[in-house]
Amino acid sequence: MTSPSVTTTKPQAAAPAAPPALSTPAHDVGLLLLRIVLGLIMAAHGSQKLFGWFGGGGIEGTGQFFTASGYPAGDAMAVLAGLTETLGGLGLAAGLLTPLAGAAVVGTMINAIAVHGAGSFFAPKGIEYELLLTAGAAALALTGPGRYAADRLLPVLRAHRLAHGALAVALGVVIAGALLLVRD
Repeated sequence: MTSPSVTTTKPQAAAPAAPPALSTPAHDVGLLLLRIVLGLIMAAHGSQKLFGWFGGGGIEGTGQFFTASGYPAGDAMAVLAGLTETLGGLGLAAGLLTPLAGAAVVGTMINAIAVHGAGSFFAPKGIEYELLLTAGAAALALTGPGRYAADRLLPVLRAHRLAHGALAVALGVVIAGALLLVRD
């Protein structure tokens, strides 16, 4: 007599959970909002320096401020800061060359923090505002602009890499440091 074969099936192990998507629509919309707000704030500050818009001093008034703050060639520094803030801000808002745009804002804001001084953390004499803009710009440089950005049209930046952002932020910090060294 033979006994009937009993086939037993082993229960299948649960499939490992798929890793979360690196970029979701919510993530991309959040980055878009951050880019636009931070970028336009910086562009507005730059236009104050370059054109005197929004109650700014223009190149002459901003140049006098830079000279009084110990920078050589105050007018040239006003143009440099104004262009960096305007172009860096517009680049962030559009998501164009995001690592470099973020680095431009980081470098500018490091100098703003140094000039403003660290006598207090909270406004009106503190550095909290400048520090928040610096951190936001560095975060955008490191994370990338998200899907809704002009960088998606550039082959080299289509797929953001942390290395691009880290190198760009390091460049911004080094240039900011060099500018601080020429300051009296």
